[in-house]
Amino acid sequence: MSDRLRLGIDLGGTKIAGIVLDGAGATRAEARVPTPRDDYDATLAAIAALVADLEARSGPARSVGVGMPGALAPETGRVKNANSTWLNGRPFATDLAQRLGRPVRVENDANCLAVSEAVDGAGAGASIVWAIILGTGVGSGIALDGRALAGRGRIAGEWGHNPLPRPRDDERPGPACYCGRSGCIETWLSGPGLAADHARRTGEALPAEAVVAALRAHDPRAEETFARYRDRLGRALAHVVNILDPDVIVIGGGLSRLPELFDGLGDLTAAHVFSDRFDTPIRPSLHGDASGVRGAAWLWDDGADAF
Repeated sequence: MSDRLRLGIDLGGTKIAGIVLDGAGATRAEARVPTPRDDYDATLAAIAALVADLEARSGPARSVGVGMPGALAPETGRVKNANSTWLNGRPFATDLAQRLGRPVRVENDANCLAVSEAVDGAGAGASIVWAIILGTGVGSGIALDGRALAGRGRIAGEWGHNPLPRPRDDERPGPACYCGRSGCIETWLSGPGLAADHARRTGEALPAEAVVAALRAHDPRAEETFARYRDRLGRALAHVVNILDPDVIVIGGGLSRLPELFDGLGDLTAAHVFSDRFDTPIRPSLHGDASGVRGAAWLWDDGADAF
């Protein structure tokens, strides 16, 4: 066992990614496997097999951290709020620790993104890092001095299931959300939300990728869709800035790979910030798709011994 190697797992809805980092944050091994959807026991088995494979290539790690959708309810230790619904209500951390024969630390995947970017990413050196995910879903996580802020109920950063701020008349009551409410930020700012907004306005049923392609081809309807999207994003960012006042905002997820997203986004946010000045950097995640799994590995970056 190395006192420097940390192993991270990112449990997603379609894939499980794993990584082993050395003490300097360099990758010693990485791999990914499909997620056994709707099968809890198979998910545990897949993670255990992935850990064994990674350690066979890197050597034993001193710790294992796991990022996952949803959170562990503090009163029961069971999963709640996961869109990978086969995890909900299960004692995931306890069951996985028993499978691996060692302690594990489990954290929300957006919090792992925040930790990764705070430790050695786009927010390195900042005290308060707010990291958001704009992808199939929308979420966010907060890192304070490089450590995840989970909150009393383990829901800190659940940005995507707040209502869109300052809604316009044509934005009320908003699209229905799987959580049972309407008008959640996720229904507007996710990739499917972007596509749905375009379809409502134009009658064109296009995936988000096709809307972006049309935008880059200077299709005026796609340009209008993207302008609405960025305006809503600016409002939604400002709402949290007015509460948290982070040192840096980091954006991850598939939509973060669009350079067009960031052009003038600070001005769109500043218009709704309760201050005479807004100069908070808004940056794409440095580690991209690997940020969540790296953050899971860094969950043990406090000198604690996992064994």
